[in-house]
Amino acid sequence: MSHRPYAVNPGSLRVRTETRQDGTEYFYGAIEAAWFRRRSGFTVACLGRLWDYQDERPSNAEQFLANHRDGRYGGSAIARWDGSNLWAPEMRKAKQDQCFELLEPMLANFPAVPPGYDGWWTFKENAA
Repeated sequence: MSHRPYAVNPGSLRVRTETRQDGTEYFYGAIEAAWFRRRSGFTVACLGRLWDYQDERPSNAEQFLANHRDGRYGGSAIARWDGSNLWAPEMRKAKQDQCFELLEPMLANFPAVPPGYDGWWTFKENAA
């Protein structure tokens, strides 16, 4: 696929209200996501988040994802499993173990959507 597909944890959506200098509001949203990518010729499983700024407050994960039009930044990874090494530099051991419990079977079952996640979502770059 030309645009990386993401699986998301629908219950993890967090939205906060921001205010522009002119006083109008917009909304920052972030949702936990998992995806595959190629790294040095190998497929790896990644965990992180997708984020977006939107003019309307999304009422749920599906609405947030449907309105997510700009995919140029991709996901912000916090952990990555390549089949032999877990990269998770900013995590304590207990959180690394949780990530490994998701990423190890995810990579082993490529390209299946991880349990508890909804996928696959893709986003194109904004053509503005």
